[in-house]
Amino acid sequence: MPFVGRESQTRRPVTAFGFELLASDGAARRGRVTTAHGPVETPAFMPVGTAATVKGMTAEMVAATGAEMVLANTYHLMLRPGAGRIERLGGLHDFMNWPGPILTDSGGFQVMSLAKLRKIGEEGVTFRSHIDGAKVTLTPERSVEIQKQLDATVTMVFDECTQWPVSEDEAAQSMRLSMRWAARSRAAFVERPGYGLFGIVQGSAYRDLREESAKTLTDIGFDGHAVGGLAVGEGQATMFEMLEATTPHLPAERPRYLMGVGKPADIVGAVARGIDLFDCVLPTRSGRTGQAFTRGGTLNMRNARHAEDGEPLDPDCGCPACRNHSRAYLHHLFKAEEMLGPILLTAHNLTCYQDLMREIRAAIEAGRFGGLAAAHAKIGR
Repeated sequence: MPFVGRESQTRRPVTAFGFELLASDGAARRGRVTTAHGPVETPAFMPVGTAATVKGMTAEMVAATGAEMVLANTYHLMLRPGAGRIERLGGLHDFMNWPGPILTDSGGFQVMSLAKLRKIGEEGVTFRSHIDGAKVTLTPERSVEIQKQLDATVTMVFDECTQWPVSEDEAAQSMRLSMRWAARSRAAFVERPGYGLFGIVQGSAYRDLREESAKTLTDIGFDGHAVGGLAVGEGQATMFEMLEATTPHLPAERPRYLMGVGKPADIVGAVARGIDLFDCVLPTRSGRTGQAFTRGGTLNMRNARHAEDGEPLDPDCGCPACRNHSRAYLHHLFKAEEMLGPILLTAHNLTCYQDLMREIRAAIEAGRFGGLAAAHAKIGR
C-alpha cells in the first residue's frame, strides 16, 4: 500500500468496523476488514511491532512491503514507555507514525511467558515486571483500558494462554477463566466507530473445549475472533485439527485471526481451514539472524556457499535486497556483522510474506487455491 502520513490520517472518513466476504474456495476466504484507520485485504499477515516498532524498519519500509496492518503489544508498551505517555503524545498511530490499522495483543501471553512471580486469580494477574521488578496488576478491564489509551484499532480480550502440554481438566479450567475474562473485557470496551474487539478461543488440544469456547464467545458477541493457545509446541497436525474443530463454530460474517502463526506452510494450511488474519515474529526474527524466506524454501545467508554468488536472493522479489544486491553481498554483511544485513533481510522476508498473501488472495478469487496449497505443501517451507 502507498504510505500515507499523519496529515492524511486525520482526514480519513470515519467508517464502521466490519468484514465483507468477497470470495471463497472451499473453506478458504477472501475478504476485506474495514476499520477507522483504513481497510485490510484478507487473508492478511500483520508484521509484529511489539514495542511500537517493527525491528529495523521504518513505517515507510513496512508499508512498502505491502503490509496494511501491524501488531503491537499491550504488556511491553504499558511497562515502557507507558500507555499514558503514548496517549498524551497522540496515540500509537502518531507515536510510531503508522496511520493504518493496529491490533494490540492484550498482554496475556507475555504475562505468562515473561513476567516474574505471577499470581493468577479470578480478578486478573499480579506479577513483577521483567524490566525493573515493579509489581503490576493486569485485569481484563485494565487491559482494555490500556489498549484504548494506545488507540488500538483492534483490541484483544485479556485471556490466559494455556500452557502446553496440559491435561483436559486444567485446559477446561483455564479456558473457562478466559471466557469469564472475555465477558468482562466486552463490558469494559468503549464502542467507537471503526474500532473492534476480538474474543480469543482457547481450549488447548481438546476439540470439545475449543467448540465450547467458540460458542461462548459467539454468545457474548465480538467484532472478530482469534484462535489462541496454538503454535506453542503441539505440532502442525494438531494445530490444523484444532482449527477444523473451531472455525465451523465461529460466525462467518466476522474475521478470524490465528495468533502467532507462522511459517508459510502453516499460513497456507490455516487459510485452507478458514483463517483470515495472521501475525508472527518469524520473518523479522529470521531476518535478523540471517535466514531468508524465498519461493523455493529458506536460505541461511551466513553459509559459505553464498560468498561468491552474484545472483539476487530471489529473482522474482521486488524488495531492495533483491533489486539492488547479490547473495554474496548479503553474506558479507552478515559475516561482517553490519547492521544493514538484518535490515535488508527483514525487509525481504516481510515482502516475501506479503507476496504470499497476495498470491493466496488471487488464488481464492480465481478458484485455484487448492493448487496453490498443494504447491506450498510440496515445498514444505
